[in-house]
Amino acid sequence: MIEKLIYLDTVDLIEFCGVNNAKLELIRSFFPKLKIICRSNWLKAIGEADEVADFEEKIGDLIQYYNEYNILTENAITELMSGNVQMLRPNDGTVIVHSIDGHPIKPRSGNQQKFVDAANENDMLFAVGPAGSGKTYLAIALAVRALKNRSAKRIILSRPAVEAGEKLGFLPGDMKDKIDPYLQPLYDALADMIPTAKLKEFLENGTIQIAPLAFMRGRTLSNAFVILDEAQNTTVPQIKMFLTRMGQNAKFIVTGDITQIDLPTPKNSGLIYCLRILKKVKGLAIVQFGQNDIVRHKLVQRIVDAFEKAEKKRGKEKETED
Repeated sequence: MIEKLIYLDTVDLIEFCGVNNAKLELIRSFFPKLKIICRSNWLKAIGEADEVADFEEKIGDLIQYYNEYNILTENAITELMSGNVQMLRPNDGTVIVHSIDGHPIKPRSGNQQKFVDAANENDMLFAVGPAGSGKTYLAIALAVRALKNRSAKRIILSRPAVEAGEKLGFLPGDMKDKIDPYLQPLYDALADMIPTAKLKEFLENGTIQIAPLAFMRGRTLSNAFVILDEAQNTTVPQIKMFLTRMGQNAKFIVTGDITQIDLPTPKNSGLIYCLRILKKVKGLAIVQFGQNDIVRHKLVQRIVDAFEKAEKKRGKEKETED
């Protein structure tokens, strides 16, 4: 008799074991000779060596399936436990991760695919483009994938705490309450890709950290997937501080839209400065998104186009006046 512990670190236990352990009971039905116990994030199997080895392999298949699709139905359990390895067929290479309802998240334009390819090939990537072009969403999808396949031990997401044109004054609550409004778009993207209970666990144990840029000073970020969002609102010293936090086995993605700078002096944007001086640095890539990459409501693309035309017209009129 032997016993084997299997750590369920990347799965949501309610989804994996089912309400009132209904799915766990289904799993147990395929291994009547084993004693199977679930405690916290651990599965323990006790029995003969060959039975335990088969159990470990099948649980590995279930975890792989769950990590791919974010769901684990009783039908999938039955198929995988019966040895149907076709359930584990790899995707066509375009799917990054699946949403919590099982829908594939993948590039939807040429530049989005270029962004994913560049992120796979470089340790640091700058993604610049208009609102709705998928920069942040795809970056977080890549980070979630890295966490699931264990190429990163943690995800760190940051934003400069700069108000978009409005002065909100002093916000109530503790530090988390004060910074959460600035970071809500990051929470929204994570909630699309990680089940609620598992996301809460990751946030509580530090596997996923969300913090304002000011909290980055003095840190060395190793074995992590790090994203700086809304980087157009950083100053030059801020973005330099952020980029130099990079440690071993880390991947950094910086996203921003240089048409939406909320700094008092827009020309001091750290993102614009970096795009100018870092474009030839080896190991670093820059991907530029355009209007054709906008994947929000079709009106968003038209609105962005109208604003760009108006800005160009205003610039020409100003040149004429000067």
